[in-house]
Amino acid sequence: MTAASPSISKDVSNVSLNDLVNEKLVLWHFIASLTYVMIAMLAGFLFSLQLLQIYPFPEMELFSPGRWRMVHTNGVAYGFIANAFLGALYWAVPRLTLRRVLSVKLSWFIFVAWQVVVLSTVVGLLTGYAQAVEWGETPIFIDPLAVVGLILVACNFLTPILKSEGPMYVTLWYFIAAFVWTILVYAMGNYIPQFFVGGTAAGAIAGLFIHDLVGLFVTPLGWGLMYYFVPILLKKPIWSHGLSLVGFWGLAFFYPLNGIHHFLYSPIPMFLQYGAVIATIAVELVVTTVVVNFFLTIRGRGDALRTNMPIRWFYIGMVFYFTTCLQCAFQVSLTFQKIVHFTDWVVGHSHLVMFGVFGFWIFGIMTHLLPRLMGAKGWYRTAWNEWHFWLTGIGMLVMFFDLTIAGLVQGFMWRDLAVWEATLTASQPFWLLRTISGSAIIIGQFFFIFNILMTAVYRHSIEPNSQSSGVDPVAPALAS
Repeated sequence: MTAASPSISKDVSNVSLNDLVNEKLVLWHFIASLTYVMIAMLAGFLFSLQLLQIYPFPEMELFSPGRWRMVHTNGVAYGFIANAFLGALYWAVPRLTLRRVLSVKLSWFIFVAWQVVVLSTVVGLLTGYAQAVEWGETPIFIDPLAVVGLILVACNFLTPILKSEGPMYVTLWYFIAAFVWTILVYAMGNYIPQFFVGGTAAGAIAGLFIHDLVGLFVTPLGWGLMYYFVPILLKKPIWSHGLSLVGFWGLAFFYPLNGIHHFLYSPIPMFLQYGAVIATIAVELVVTTVVVNFFLTIRGRGDALRTNMPIRWFYIGMVFYFTTCLQCAFQVSLTFQKIVHFTDWVVGHSHLVMFGVFGFWIFGIMTHLLPRLMGAKGWYRTAWNEWHFWLTGIGMLVMFFDLTIAGLVQGFMWRDLAVWEATLTASQPFWLLRTISGSAIIIGQFFFIFNILMTAVYRHSIEPNSQSSGVDPVAPALAS
C-alpha cells in the first residue's frame, strides 16, 4: 500500500492524541475482557471435571455442568473477545481516520450496556433460560438488547470512518465489513431458527450462524487489527497491498458459505453441503495469501519474534489460524467427517481458533498497550510476561494435539462399533490431559493479571524495558 500523502502527514502533526482517543475507555474494556476470560476459563475447568467423574457440585442446578459449559463459550465470545476488540477499536479507529468516534457519552453507554448484556446472559444461562441454538444460547430477552447494542457500536465507529478524508486503509475495510456483517449475523442466528423456521431449515441457518460468528465477526476485526499493529511494531509497511485485498474479498465471498459444513450427511440439500465443502477449502487458499503477506512483511526482522512480545503473540496466532483453516479444509470432506464428527477433534479445533488465534492476538495488543494506558513506561516484570506466553502457548498446543488425537481414537472406535462405555474409558487419559493443559493456561493468565496489577501500582517507578509500549502514530503511514 502507498504511504500517506504529505498533506495527511501535515494534518497528523496538528492532531493531539488525547483529543482523539479516550484511553480510559480502552483500559476499561481491557479490564472487562480479562475479567470475563478468567470467569470463562474457570467455567471450562469446572466443566472438564465432569468428564473425569470428579465434579464437585453434583445435583446443584445452578452449577449444572451443561450450563457452565455455555457460560464458558459465551463468556469467551461476547465477554473476552468482544470487549477486547472494542477497546482496540477505540484505540485504532481514531488514529486511522484522524477523527473521534461519534460520541464519548455513547461510548461509555455502550461499555456499560455491553457489560449488562454479558452479565445478564450469564445469569440467564445459569437459571435455565438458554435458547436451543448452538452458540446462540443467549436468552430470548437479551437478543433485542444485543442487536441494539451492535447497531450503536456500528454508528459510533462508522461515523469517523465515513467522514475520513484520508486514505482508506485495508484495516478500515475489515472494520466496516465487521460492523455490517455482525448485526446481520447475530439477528439471523438468534431470531430465524427460534421464531420463523424449524427442522432442517433451522439447522441450515444455525450452521451459517455458528461459522459466520467466527468468520464475519471476530475474523475481520482480528485481521484488521493485525494490519494496524504489525506494521507499526515492525516499523515497516505491509508487504503487498494486492494480497491484502485478495484476503479481504476472499473472506467476504467464501466465508458466508461455510456454515453448512457443520451438518454434512444431514437432510439439508446436498448442493448446499457440497457448496460449503468447496467454499471451506477455498477459504484456506485465501488465508494462505494473508499469512504469506504477513510473513513476507517480517522478513528481515525475524529478531522481533525473540525481542518483541506482542509480535510473538501475533505471529503464533497467525500460525494457529493457518493450522485451523488447513485442518478445516480436511475435516469438511465427506470421508473425513465420517470419523471426526461429534468427536473431541472438533473441540480441539474450536479451542485453537477462538483462543489460540484471537485470544493470542488480544494478548499481544494488551501487552503492547497496557503499560501506556496505565501511565507506566514499561512492565513491572517482563519475565512474568514470558511465563504468561509460554504457559498459555504450550498449554494451548498440548490441548489441541490432545483433543485432536482423542477425536481420532473416538471416531475410529465408533466406526468399528466399539461398545460405548469402551470409548469413554479410552477417552479418560485424554480428558485428564486436557484438564492439566487447561490448568497451565489458567496459571499463565494469573501471571499476566498479577503483572498488570503490579505495573499499575508501581507505574511511576518503572524504567523502560524491552516490552515497553511504543508510541503509535496517529495515522500510520507504515500501515497504509
